[in-house]
Amino acid sequence: MHTLYPAIKPYASHRLSVDDTHTVYVEECGTPDGLPVLFVHGGPGSGCSEKDRCFFDPERYRIILFDQRGCGRSAPHAEVQNNNTELLVQDMEAIRNFLKIEQWILFGGSWGATLSLVYAQEHPKHVKAMVLRGIFLAREEDFEWMYQKGANKIFPDHWQQFIEPIPEKERDDMVKAYHKRLFGDDEIARMNAAKHWSAWEGSALTLRPNAQLLEQFIDPHHALAIARIECHFFQHKAWLKDKAILSRMNMISNIPAVIVHGRYDMICTLDNATALAKHWTAAELHIIRDAGHTSMEPGITDALVRATDQFADQLRER
Repeated sequence: MHTLYPAIKPYASHRLSVDDTHTVYVEECGTPDGLPVLFVHGGPGSGCSEKDRCFFDPERYRIILFDQRGCGRSAPHAEVQNNNTELLVQDMEAIRNFLKIEQWILFGGSWGATLSLVYAQEHPKHVKAMVLRGIFLAREEDFEWMYQKGANKIFPDHWQQFIEPIPEKERDDMVKAYHKRLFGDDEIARMNAAKHWSAWEGSALTLRPNAQLLEQFIDPHHALAIARIECHFFQHKAWLKDKAILSRMNMISNIPAVIVHGRYDMICTLDNATALAKHWTAAELHIIRDAGHTSMEPGITDALVRATDQFADQLRER
């Protein structure tokens, strides 16, 4: 079974001013003349970690990571002004131009898969291949599953903790109710809502409970960014029309891709991946039989590293 490559440090880092509000953190690892790959993190609002550098052979890849607006090492922290899907796509294109890259591979998971798909549909000529994990198509049913009814039937105990800060009369629209508290004037209520929002997601991430991962999710600094930015995006349905991604798959149908999805993914259900694969003739779908959502579950890590090795072999030969 494949595991992550050894830990590495960046050989370059940049702070790219993308507008009057936001500065985006970008780093480069691996080999400067290697095959360019962009790591697109999830959330939205989670930021990148040191382990995210390690899905790629550093001797064959030029590994580019960036923290999306408002999270990680980007600034200002947890900021939602001028923060939407279209602007994140523009940031990715600004990074590509800044680094003088003609074509790159996109590697994205969860929301990172969503954003990678939207970017590729806008800029198909600049995408060489894609590796996507934990597909989230941002359909109406996908928001409903996680934040209204669906996952609550699988995790009724954690759901009770999620709804606890919300009065019963407001529970018919949990995203709206959380948005009211995450962006209210009461700082204590904001932080309490952020921890409950992040704990709900963290509790459903893995097939087997992972206390260490949950602790990372409810860390106050991380929780505030992911809760505010996710809730902001999901309140607006990610600014994507229902089934918008599937309706535009003809734009990228010839781009080679590997799709990796855990069979027991309770954040983004498996039908996201199967629906995408049906619309993508050039994609391989790998269903991991003993995994949930996170990229750090062994079976998913194995499939992702195999995919990046596969593309390194195929594309560098060309």
